[in-house]
This record gives sequence, structure tokens and C-alpha cells, in this order.
Amino acid sequence: MNCLFVETPHERILVETGIGEKWTEKQTALYGIFREKPFAETLFEKTGYAPEDITIVVNTHLHFDHAGGNTVFKDELQITNYELNDAQNPKPKTQNPKPIAQFPNARYFVSKSEFDAAENPSERDRASYLAENWRPLRESGQMELKPDEYEVVPGLTLQTIRGHSATMQTVCLKREGLTLYGFADLIPTRAHLPFAWIMGYDLFPVETLAAKKILIPRAVSENWICLFYHDFTAPLCRLTEENGKIQTTAV
Repeated sequence: MNCLFVETPHERILVETGIGEKWTEKQTALYGIFREKPFAETLFEKTGYAPEDITIVVNTHLHFDHAGGNTVFKDELQITNYELNDAQNPKPKTQNPKPIAQFPNARYFVSKSEFDAAENPSERDRASYLAENWRPLRESGQMELKPDEYEVVPGLTLQTIRGHSATMQTVCLKREGLTLYGFADLIPTRAHLPFAWIMGYDLFPVETLAAKKILIPRAVSENWICLFYHDFTAPLCRLTEENGKIQTTAV
């Protein structure tokens, strides 16, 4: 999970927050979670900023591997997730404290369409939505619901593209003639660049295919820096086409 940090003269922006640390030992084993250090420590090492310094957090969607780090448990206690008895009334296990914002001074942005989808998930994707990752932010007044396409700051835009889900967004950063494009889960790794290679998780695979046929040629012709959120070895690449096949060059 490769989160994006963007700094402007007035804002320190984090796009995605990873899988978070609110997991039991059993869940950590189930999902194969391996972390050498807390997210906050890595953030400081990479950017020089602590969670308190982040002013805007953006979620392309609210699946737990993109929004899990939105919140933490106070005092970094080992606890379990909400027991989702139903989509509308999650109940925390009685012995556990309530999650709080990991970025206490940040505004959290997500599209209203995605928020509504998270609050009313389908049976197909219900397990990917954990209310502990967004409801505390609504309660604290930190979460702002945005349109299906919006600009975070000049040059940084979010756009909803159907495929992985109906409401997931991609991120585009333009600066000084360069474009960085984050595909989120539309194209999660370099292995998913061939048009027909589509995740089994996608709710609308035919629409994923249609979007890839538009975006990948643009990435090649316009020399985008491509961010593959789930790529383990080379999340930032440029694309070229050779003999009808897409090739990647790590940035």
C-alpha cells in the first residue's frame, strides 16, 4: 500500500492512509499484514512531518486497505474491529476504546457517493467496509463529503471511475507540465496493465476494462508517472508500448 504525500505552501496532504493498525493477531495473520514500524514513524521518516502536521487526508474510497489508517485507538492499544452486526448499527466490542482520528488537525475528504456506498454496502463488498475508519470522523466534524469530481488544491484532482466499484476515485496531480496519476484499485499493480487482467474483487469488470482502454494509452502518450497503489516493488512507473505490449520503467 503506497500512500501519496503532497506538500504545498499552505497544505500537507495525504492521499490514502493504508491498512491501519487496528488489527488483532488473528486478523494480522489472516490478511498477511507485515509492518516493521508504525505508520506515523514511516510518515515522519519519509516527509519530516508527524500526523499532527497533516492538514488534508483524501480517500479514493473507504475500503479498509485504503482508509484503515484514518483512525487509531488511543494509546495504541491492541484491539479488534467493530462487530458489524448490520450496515447501519456497528457495535464496538465492549472492552475496547473508541477509535479517534490519527490526523487530529486534518480535514478528511471523500466523495459523498463513496460515503453513501460505505454506509449501505452490497453483500459483495460489505467485508471491505469497516465503519471504524470513517464514522468517528463524521462525529468529530472532520470528514467533508465531496462531489464525484473535485479539486483538492490547484492541480490535484479526484475523479470517480466505475470499475472496481461504482464510486472509487482516481487521483491526478499536475505540476509544471508533468502528470502523476494514481489508479487506486482500478489498476492496483503493474501486473494488471494488460487490458484483460482485472481483479476478481471488481464489481464492474467490464467497466474496468473500458476505463483501462482509455487511460493506459493516455498514460503512454502523455508520459504520465503512474502510481500503482498495491505494487510491491515499483509503485511509480512510466509506461511505453513496444510491439503492442505495455512496458514499465520504474521512476
